[in-house]
Parts: sequence; structure tokens; C-alpha cells
Amino acid sequence: MNIQRSGSQPSGKGPAEYFTGTVRIDPLFEAPDPARVRGASVTFEPGARTAWHTHPLGQTLIVTAGCGLVQRWGGLIEDIRPGDVIWFSPGEKHWHGATATTAMTHIAIQEQLDGKVADWVRNPTDESGGLRK
Repeated sequence: MNIQRSGSQPSGKGPAEYFTGTVRIDPLFEAPDPARVRGASVTFEPGARTAWHTHPLGQTLIVTAGCGLVQRWGGLIEDIRPGDVIWFSPGEKHWHGATATTAMTHIAIQEQLDGKVADWVRNPTDESGGLRK
């Protein structure tokens, strides 16, 4: 058993090559080998979002606060709210983030495959994924 104490891991800023706007990442857990699961709480300030990306073994998002948006490649932009649980299939290209006016926090859970949890496709822009105003 391992108890990860709240506040024992430092918050980090979402890197500009993978996020637009102000994003804070708070690590929650990283299971030791042979387990592969990792989790973080991610807070997007209004207008912030991820770049297009995929996950080799999929990703689950659990919205905990605010209002957000998600979009899979070729799909419509969809609203997400606290309590919503979103599943992206392995290899499904997508992005997620806050609305233009409201921050959003979600817990992101994904498994690593060969040490990798995500493949980043390109930087986020309004043209590459339609951020609603």
C-alpha cells in the first residue's frame, strides 16, 4: 500500500508545445511497474486547451469543475460539465479544454505503453479544432 499525500507533488505548468493558454497540471498518481496507469488533475483557465493528440491505450476524463469542451477528429465540439466522464479510444485524435469564458478542471487517467502516454499531433489553434467563442 502507498498513500500519496495531497500536496506532496508539485504542480506544473502545461507546456506551450502541448497546450494553449494557462494550464496547471497536478500529478495524482503513477502506479509502479508492472501497472501502467497514471492520473493527474488538469485545470484549464478560460480559453485554454490541449493540442490535438492521441493515447496509445485510450484516456478517461472525469470533469470535476467548470465548463469545458472536447472534440474528436472529424466530430463536433461538445460541451462537458462536472460529473461527465469522457472516454477516448486508443489512437483517437482529440483535444479538450475550457470554454472561452469559464475554467474547467478534469482528472485525466491513461495508461502508458512503452513509456508513452500520449502522442501529440500539433499545436492548438482555432483553425485546427474550432475553439468556440
